Amino acid sequence: MVVNGSDEAAIAQAVQVLAAGGLVAFATETVYGLGADAASDAAVAGIFSAKGRPSDHPLIVHVPDAASAEAFAADIPPVARKLMDAFWPGPLTLILARRDGMAEAAAGGHATVGLRCPAHPVAHRLLVAAAANDPPVRGVAAPSANRFGRVSPTTAQHVADEFGQELLVLDGGACPVGIESAIVDCTRGAPVLLRPGTLAREKIEAACGQRLRLPEEVDGAAPRASGTLEAHYAPNAKVRMMDARSLQTALNVLGEDAGSIAVYARTVMRSRSARLRRMPDDAVETARQLFSVLRDFDSQGVKLIWVETLPEDDAWEGVRDRLRRAAAS
Repeated sequence: MVVNGSDEAAIAQAVQVLAAGGLVAFATETVYGLGADAASDAAVAGIFSAKGRPSDHPLIVHVPDAASAEAFAADIPPVARKLMDAFWPGPLTLILARRDGMAEAAAGGHATVGLRCPAHPVAHRLLVAAAANDPPVRGVAAPSANRFGRVSPTTAQHVADEFGQELLVLDGGACPVGIESAIVDCTRGAPVLLRPGTLAREKIEAACGQRLRLPEEVDGAAPRASGTLEAHYAPNAKVRMMDARSLQTALNVLGEDAGSIAVYARTVMRSRSARLRRMPDDAVETARQLFSVLRDFDSQGVKLIWVETLPEDDAWEGVRDRLRRAAAS
């Protein structure tokens, strides 16, 4: 059931569902999340079951503010405090040491937990109201509201398409960011980028006063984190990355036989039968529309999605990551 996320009665209804151990989908600035009470292992089990997600693959816990993170984190090092001050609320998840007895199922049984404070007003209203409930729901575990490994939802209709009308969905419109948050590990002495998002790497580095490391640059195994599997974010159609010249050459060769192919490219392409969609020249706008475009191509029944190779600069890092994982599926 899709309801207006700005309606106080809808928020109150969602809080009661969460407090009773149920699931609620809600808008965030990144993608729509499928939420449950993070402190209830039984409630969180419902997320894994609904998504078909392995129970050892951790979820991100959403909190209303930085102070609320202390309920779930055993330690918040100075670098994490700096990043919270700079980017919370916003599209940044921090991996921290997990407090014993808290969010064990949400963390996939691991000793670390991913925490985020979302900026979307619907998510914020829900989290604040849930924390004020009696008994309180101090945090909401919420992966993307889609079947495991598939394309993340950026509208309430996408969620309804995945799970039907029985799930309560707090509609907040189209997600303004469009891809999932960046994830920074703060548990190994230096900040480590586990998943890029739309936050520029240089902005994160400026805020924490250190260079962001890659997982292989730091001793010890990286903690498991949401959305970091090699194959992920995949539409039903097969995704392939190609440079502009190869794309146009292939379309020319296929001619009228390209009807089962969709193309998403910044360069203007020509085809008599392929489904053509222009990719924005701007990385932020491309991120905003990426998952919606992939879902739209799937709805048209195409078998192949050809995407023009992306620029190599850091602004495109998050989009490159999502498309690389989609193409690996």
